[in-house]
Amino acid sequence: MTSRIETRFAQCRAENRAALVTFIMAGDPDASVSLNILKALPKSGADIIEVGMPFSDPMADGPAIQAAGLRAMNAGMTLRGVLKQVEEFRRHDADTPIVLMGYYNPIYVYGVDRFLADAKAAGVDGMIVVDLPPEEDEELCLPALHAGLSFIRLATPTTDDRRLPAVLANTSGFVYYVSITGITGASRPDYSKVATAVQRIKAHTPLPVAVGFGVKDASAAAEIAGKADAVVVGSAIIDTLAKTLDAERQGGPATVEAVSKLVSELAAGVASARR
Repeated sequence: MTSRIETRFAQCRAENRAALVTFIMAGDPDASVSLNILKALPKSGADIIEVGMPFSDPMADGPAIQAAGLRAMNAGMTLRGVLKQVEEFRRHDADTPIVLMGYYNPIYVYGVDRFLADAKAAGVDGMIVVDLPPEEDEELCLPALHAGLSFIRLATPTTDDRRLPAVLANTSGFVYYVSITGITGASRPDYSKVATAVQRIKAHTPLPVAVGFGVKDASAAAEIAGKADAVVVGSAIIDTLAKTLDAERQGGPATVEAVSKLVSELAAGVASARR
């Protein structure tokens, strides 16, 4: 059976454009507002949505996403709550791929088999778990693939040609290329190196390559979209969300509108890259 992720990339190829992958943290700033944002993203131009699973020790994330996770946890978001948000989203959208992104500890505590069954039932399409290397594939990656969920792996500027085959061995859905050496939202990527890196990865796999970390605006998204199969934007969306919050760190309709406006601009930038 063709997955939602495969279908969406095929649609983007048919339209001669890259895909826009957007990241939000489930429960940020609270469950209600984050669900409204989640529902609004496809209408604003998001092709694939990464939904963050809040965790107290997010080692790959910069200040913006760390703060988002903290807001979500302070508002009571749990891993079960994340899955409930996906369930609610699926009542309105049967087509947009949903990828959960986060760390292994909450999944381990939840129980791997139970988590995979519940995620599949909720309508999740795949996951990115940044702290599980290929040497630990039996822990979660292989069970996820067996359950029919894509396991998306990160490749970085330091992933050389000797390491890349191991990274890609059980990867599915797409490959997420981290365009900078560092944490999310830290700096702009070196665009001159992105195309070379994408082509190097493509020499090892037929999977689409998505590029993220450091994509902050429509012009940066357009730069990446001309070189990769997808553009991933996270910290810029979280920063936009955070600027709308009041003194009590509460959001509202203006939060959803601000995020929707940015995503529409990013989608326009992506669409313009190959015209």
